[in-house]
Amino acid sequence: MACRRKDSFLWGKAPPKIIPAERRQTKTIKIHKSDLLDDIQKLRLEIESVMTEIQSTELDEQNKNVVRNKRFLCGKKKFNMDPKKGIHYLVENDLLEWTAETVAEFLYKEEGLNKTAIGNFLGEREEMHLKILKAFVGLHEFSDLNLVQALRQFLWSFRLPGEAQKIDRMMEAFATRYCDCNAGVFQSTDTCYILSFAIIMLNTSLHNPNVKDKPSLQRFVSMNRGINNGKDLPIELLTKLYESIRNEPFKIPEDDGNDLTHTFFNPDREGWLLKMGGRVKTWKRRWFILTDSCLYYFQYTTDKDPIGIIPLENLCVREDTASKQYCLELYNAKGQKIKACKTENKGKVVEGKHQSYKLSAATADERDDWIDAIRASITKDPFYDLVALRKRKIINNASS
Repeated sequence: MACRRKDSFLWGKAPPKIIPAERRQTKTIKIHKSDLLDDIQKLRLEIESVMTEIQSTELDEQNKNVVRNKRFLCGKKKFNMDPKKGIHYLVENDLLEWTAETVAEFLYKEEGLNKTAIGNFLGEREEMHLKILKAFVGLHEFSDLNLVQALRQFLWSFRLPGEAQKIDRMMEAFATRYCDCNAGVFQSTDTCYILSFAIIMLNTSLHNPNVKDKPSLQRFVSMNRGINNGKDLPIELLTKLYESIRNEPFKIPEDDGNDLTHTFFNPDREGWLLKMGGRVKTWKRRWFILTDSCLYYFQYTTDKDPIGIIPLENLCVREDTASKQYCLELYNAKGQKIKACKTENKGKVVEGKHQSYKLSAATADERDDWIDAIRASITKDPFYDLVALRKRKIINNASS
């Protein structure tokens, strides 16, 4: 104490004195500081609580999104297996609005949908399906495209079903849309409709190796005479369309839907059937595709090459009630062995050994549909029937 006084004296300073007012101020500051620290602690706890709530909400949203995405993926898988059931599932789970525009956009833009399933769904005749088809076609922009270019775009977005009535509805919608986008190119949608079919058939004839007699430009021009309301289309237009198809065939879309990739364009019918073996009489499940008057069968839908081919020329088909439930039989009316071929395990192609082919469907209706489709394939191509009807309409309109 003496030293401090001495030091203070030496420096000429008196020791500081704390007056009562300063003490009160200091005390007040300490209380205020304590209150502030309490408030900060409370705020920290509130922030932590809010952050926990936010994280919990975000986690709930993430879980909801995970569940939604799983359901959406499930709906797409269901669509690929059964288009109507798939769409119904998506609508029921509030994943898709049941409006023509929304469903059409889903079919047009969504990845992973089976192109064959899209075609079958669009071709249905119910009023809502017709509206969806119109909206779907409306999503395509065909302005300033020639007919082949427009068809390339259109046929890339789905695969034409095999049923004639469905093909008719879809091609009618296409022709209407093309004429709306390109006013004045054709005198009527009927002209566009017929020429579109002529182009599709030309594509098949020029690029299918099974077709030996390739059509010439002259034949293509000849088969389209008088289709423009009784008048001929410009030779320059037909030549351009013919050359386009001859130089580049239509590209057929690979299906994205799980294990439903098919390799044949415009099948008349396709689906699972049980097939009885030739040498060993066991039933095996095979994926069958009916097209070009041939039955092709595969072990899996993803296979690019068939394990067997049954040409339907000179064959007959009938219901078979003796072998198995819902069975049909392919046979030669003259009792001769059927000329077919199959691929053995090592990839060697050999001649089939069947006097007849026995196939079993899952239901009686499926069996009857297969019998009708095979009979139609043996006799006539539905494309020709559709075009013939439309040509008669044009001729009648031109003469009246």
